[in-house]
Formats: sequence, structure tokens, C-alpha cells
Amino acid sequence: MFVLTADQIDSRNTFDRVGSMLALLDEQLGPRLALSPDRTAGDELQLLTRHADAALEALAILARDGHWSVGMGVGSVDLPLPDAARAAHGDAFVAARSAVEYAKRSPTRFGLVGGAGLLRDAEVRAIIDLVLTVRARRSTEGWAVVDLLEEGRTQASIADALGISPQAVSLRVSASGWRLDRSALPAILRLLEDLDGESGSGAEPVSAESPSI
Repeated sequence: MFVLTADQIDSRNTFDRVGSMLALLDEQLGPRLALSPDRTAGDELQLLTRHADAALEALAILARDGHWSVGMGVGSVDLPLPDAARAAHGDAFVAARSAVEYAKRSPTRFGLVGGAGLLRDAEVRAIIDLVLTVRARRSTEGWAVVDLLEEGRTQASIADALGISPQAVSLRVSASGWRLDRSALPAILRLLEDLDGESGSGAEPVSAESPSI
């Protein structure tokens, strides 16, 4: 399973962002979470999911917000689950605590600890760091285009919606790194599932010939 622990950056000198982020994560990911996202300390939140795609989406939401150090722990969780994430225990929670401490020292503000698969957690973390770096460099104008692309809009319709030329849209798509970002996600999901499969179920590692997710 996947545990994300997120610690608000510089919380002593800004307002509390935990409540609004908990609401956003619950709205976007609720049905795919094993427990509702929860406040675990004054400026910290935590969530638990069985799904690699939900864990990666939660990371994307937190990273884009820009105010969090995010640790992802992979491993087993003690059952039965309690009513609240802050009361849960297991290897994944211990790993997430180590991961968020690493994240506080990382340029991408992300850490990944736990699991066992074809690649080690540090190697998978390095690949995720590349995508986070691409996204961190994306401009506000680039995000506006990417958000519409993710809705399935064509570049022509995006040009109309934003009141810019198709050529300008094409330039923003290129500068945003969206195609590179998007092409990397299936591999990252498989690597996360592989880490979790080894730690949680003893499954065989994913082979190079295995079908994509």
C-alpha cells in the first residue's frame, strides 16, 4: 500500500493550508483512498491508498500547490484499518515518515521509501524527480494549456479558448514538457506497482514482456 505524508513548508510564517488541501484531496481522490486524508499534526497531513495511480495523483496535486514536502511510503499496513489515517500503523507509515524527512532536504521536496522491485526505491524516486522538475519549471501559461490538453481539448480549441494563435499554443506545449511528462507516467506507475507488489504480496517482479497498465 501507499502512504503519503505531507508537511507544510514554512508553516510558522504563513496560514494553515492543511484544511483546504484535505478537502481538495478528498474531492479528487476520495473513492480511491483506503482512508480519508487526515491531519496528523498541526501542519501535516496523511493519506492511504492501495492504488499507485491515486498515490501519484496525490503527489501531483501537492507538488503543484508548491507548499509541501511530500513523502511516499510503500509497504504493508496493519489490518484491520482504523477509522482515521492518523491512527493507522504499519511499515508503509514508517517508510512515509522517513520519506518526508528526506523530502525536506530534496530540491524537489519529494521522498520515496520502501517496497522492493526491479528497481530500488531510490532509483524510482530519481525518475519521479525528473517529472517533478519538468513540472516545477512550467509557467502559468504552460499550465493553462496543459490543463486543457488533459481535458482532451485539441490545440485549435485551446487557441480559441485562450484567445491566442495555434502557433502560440504549440510553443507553450513544447515549452511545458507535457509530452515528455505524459509519456513517462505509465512507466512510473508500473514501477510503483512493482515496488508495492513485492512489499505487500510477494508477487513476482514485473517482466519486460508484461503488458502495460
